[in-house]
Amino acid sequence: MKLHAPWEKAFNKIATPFEHFLHAQTTTGLILMMTTVIALILANSPLADAYSHFFHTYAKVGFGSFELSQSIHHWINDGLMAIFFFIVGLEIKREILVGELSNIKVAILPILAAIGGMIMPALIYLFINSGGEGANGWGIPMATDIAFAISALVLLGNRVSAPLVTFLVALAIVDDLGAVVVIALFYTEQIAMQPLAFAFVSFLVMIAFNRFGIHATLPYFIMGVVMWVFMLESGVHATIAGVIAAMAIPSKPKFAPVEFTQHTQNLLQEYDNYPIATDHTMHERQKAILQNIKDRIDSVSSPASKLEHSLHLPVSLIVIPLFALANAGISIDFSSIGETIIEPVSLGIIAGLIIGKVLGIAGVAWLAIKLGIARLPEGSNMSQIFGVAFLGGIGFTMSIFVAELAFVGNAEMIFQAKVGILAASLFAGGFGYIWLRYIAKQEKELIN
Repeated sequence: MKLHAPWEKAFNKIATPFEHFLHAQTTTGLILMMTTVIALILANSPLADAYSHFFHTYAKVGFGSFELSQSIHHWINDGLMAIFFFIVGLEIKREILVGELSNIKVAILPILAAIGGMIMPALIYLFINSGGEGANGWGIPMATDIAFAISALVLLGNRVSAPLVTFLVALAIVDDLGAVVVIALFYTEQIAMQPLAFAFVSFLVMIAFNRFGIHATLPYFIMGVVMWVFMLESGVHATIAGVIAAMAIPSKPKFAPVEFTQHTQNLLQEYDNYPIATDHTMHERQKAILQNIKDRIDSVSSPASKLEHSLHLPVSLIVIPLFALANAGISIDFSSIGETIIEPVSLGIIAGLIIGKVLGIAGVAWLAIKLGIARLPEGSNMSQIFGVAFLGGIGFTMSIFVAELAFVGNAEMIFQAKVGILAASLFAGGFGYIWLRYIAKQEKELIN
């Protein structure tokens, strides 16, 4: 009788990189939800002071005369989140090279929708906060939290078509790229040119590694850390180093797939020529053949795809939860929550993430389809695009991140921003899910 461990079914199932990506984002979304709830509980419990004190404790890292001293909160936001942005960079690169963004006919709709979904929320926010103290927070409602949004779609199962899921993924990737550009260009106060120049040289060294055919990840890791340090010293937000480093990682395998196939077939034939021992042990030559096949499998996979696959789990289980714990915990006074929500910052974010995202994403998509510039994802309708536009209003991770940059040192503004982000994300996610589950599936809209 053959026994199976519980995880063997998952082992036997062949999943594409895109399926792995969806699974990782769904896992991230669920964990993010749990850690956000924990952070809110801690911030509103007798442990609130200890919780706040912990993340404001300073930790030093250094060697010789060089030393970096940051609070744990900043180590998470500036350091660990660089790994998150590295993953974002790898995802952007994959989508452009071989994903949905590689085919302009397919990519044009999510690209245009994403641009609309960034511009409209920013304009609405600025309209509400024009000339006010919170005007600098215009970038906050531009972002879409890809993990939460995809989690909502995955929970809908076969109620939404696969192309619609792909549309949201492509839209969120373009949105992430836009957020990175906004952070780099508009949320950098002072730039020290010498460290920035050294960061650029570090990037050029990584490009040289790529051009010389270096596929080992250690050299890229070392130069990536060096670039991160220089970026931190330059004044440009250090997490941008993660995205830039991802652009230098090789996306082509060391050996062509055709060579791998022929070589592996020859090795398997040689492996089968050895008789099976009575105790089912392998011949030493068979062990060597298996090791050779394993090495070939590693060499036929690109460093970029291996890093994206291997880093998703630690980012999902460590980086994102720590970010949520450090940033989502806000002390809520329910007696004054109504007053906080109608503050210009909170109101601008709520209006931007809900009204702005829907007008920007669904409105631009509808216009592009009407003008014949783009076409609907297969098996979907405009009602479903409307529901997806609401899911695009789940800002959370990136929105909180931008809020921390927009209102540095202003605790009251950050508090108002986080209240707005949480309220808008909760409403947008809930309404978008209900719309797609109970309303959109019943409608059969046609675009002429």
